[in-house]
Amino acid sequence: VQLQASGGGLVQAGGSLSLSCAASGWNFRSYTIAWFRRTPGKEREFVAARKGNGGGTWFADSVKGRFTISRDNAKNTVYLQMNSLKPEDTGVYYCAASARVINSAVMSPDQYQSWGQGTQVTVSS
Repeated sequence: VQLQASGGGLVQAGGSLSLSCAASGWNFRSYTIAWFRRTPGKEREFVAARKGNGGGTWFADSVKGRFTISRDNAKNTVYLQMNSLKPEDTGVYYCAASARVINSAVMSPDQYQSWGQGTQVTVSS
């Protein structure tokens, strides 16, 4: 089980970035994929998640209305589209995968067994 995150970079406030998380080695379609971030001075925090097999999506309150999460099962890839970026979105973004997670725990990093290496997102003011 391997995850490869990409797409980070430097963008001005109000701009957009799209992150990708490519997976290999397992039944991607059924897994829940989530994005977390580690921002300066904060612990790792949940950003967004999308369940497999047509399940639901979740977003942190801080990104609702600005970020979307989608998946392309044919490409074993999950995307995080980030719009209207703010300086406080700056951080290292990680994708993670879970074979089984209940809805009430989808925001907990402890529920995810596999993690990508992280990609840096920097939003300048």
